[in-house]
Amino acid sequence: MEYKQLGKTGEKIAAVGLGTWRLGGSQSPDYAHDLEIVETIRYAVELGMNHIDTAEMYASGHAEELVGRAIKVFPRDEVFIATKVWYTNLRYDDVLQACERSLKRLGVKYVDLYMIHWPNEKIPLSETMKAMEKLYKDGKIRYIGVSNFSTRLVEEAQSNLSTTEIAANQVEYGLHNRSIEADLLPYCERNGITVTAYSPLGQGRIAMELKAKTKRTETLWEIANRYGKTPIQVALNWVIWRENVITIPKASRREHLEENAGACGWRLLPRDYQLLSDVWR
Repeated sequence: MEYKQLGKTGEKIAAVGLGTWRLGGSQSPDYAHDLEIVETIRYAVELGMNHIDTAEMYASGHAEELVGRAIKVFPRDEVFIATKVWYTNLRYDDVLQACERSLKRLGVKYVDLYMIHWPNEKIPLSETMKAMEKLYKDGKIRYIGVSNFSTRLVEEAQSNLSTTEIAANQVEYGLHNRSIEADLLPYCERNGITVTAYSPLGQGRIAMELKAKTKRTETLWEIANRYGKTPIQVALNWVIWRENVITIPKASRREHLEENAGACGWRLLPRDYQLLSDVWR
């Protein structure tokens, strides 16, 4: 596994972690596969994918419960837990209470990275960031992050912090979605903010397209064969090619975890990175 620095913190986390959206349910809990999901999360950590991303919204908190069950067998400092507060809970007291509920479901005394899941224009960001900084000062969270924030909102969020800095912005990014390259990605690079790419494979869209014979999938296959990797591994390696970008693909099967982990520890040559970038525009 390959590890990258989180923002300016000095913390090293897996370049390819594990996302838990739709593990244990979607909008509501689904308990049918709990044992398998717990084993999946544990296997991810064993593979070195120590960055586990979840949220209070995922399966109405059940995803956090499953993460908590899974990580009990590991020393706490071996697992980097990231979770998110939902956009309806961004008032000062609501943030504090939401974090306490997440801590309880996860069974931990602190989370490593706590993020605002989505911005909410009806609630002043200054109020939310005041609560986030209190959690940081109280040791309930180690680092503060945001998700789905524009450059302007990241700047505003940072301006309301006095004792720490925004460590990460979690946004959708992959070969299929390049919108952050125009402004947000360069901004984060300049300011030492980690970009955490979610849905790096387009929630299955890239895998579906690989079944068709298109110019860009032919290029992906060609490069994969040249490196002795799978097209999925190449697509993920493309995402983490930039130094400040990490990713959190969801996986629910051992073979998919192994494939995702195999996207690390090597690098596309600059010419191949550029070729994919050009073909997948």
